[in-house]
Amino acid sequence: MNHSQWKTHRTRKLLGEQVEETPAYVDAGYAFALGQAVYDRRKELGLSQSELARRASMTQPQISNIEGGDSVPTLPLLTRLAKALDASLTIDLDGDSSTFAFRAHDDGDDGPEEIPPSGRSSAA
Repeated sequence: MNHSQWKTHRTRKLLGEQVEETPAYVDAGYAFALGQAVYDRRKELGLSQSELARRASMTQPQISNIEGGDSVPTLPLLTRLAKALDASLTIDLDGDSSTFAFRAHDDGDDGPEEIPPSGRSSAA
C-alpha cells in the first residue's frame, strides 16, 4: 500500500471501521487536550506566551511545548500554571472521555468553581 491509500484514524472511525487506539495515541490526545486548555485560558486572559511564562517562572518555549501537546507537565508545574492563569485546573479522567479545564477563580475564593454545562474545557 502506498501513502495515497492511507486513511487517517479519524477517517477510519467515520467510515465505521474498527480503530484500535494505542497507548501512545491516547497519551498524545491527553497532552493535546491539556495544551488546548492552557491556550484557551491564556487567550481568555489576553496573555502572551512570554507573559504566562514569566508568571509561571518558566520559559516561553516551555509554554509553547505544552500548548502544542509536545510535553506533559508535572503536577508541581500544573500547579504553577493554574496559579499563573488565575484559575483552578479540573482534570476528569473517565474511561473514553477525558477533559482538562481551567476555571477562573471567584473573587475571594481560591477553590474550584462549579462547572457549568457550557463551561470551557478541552477533551481528549
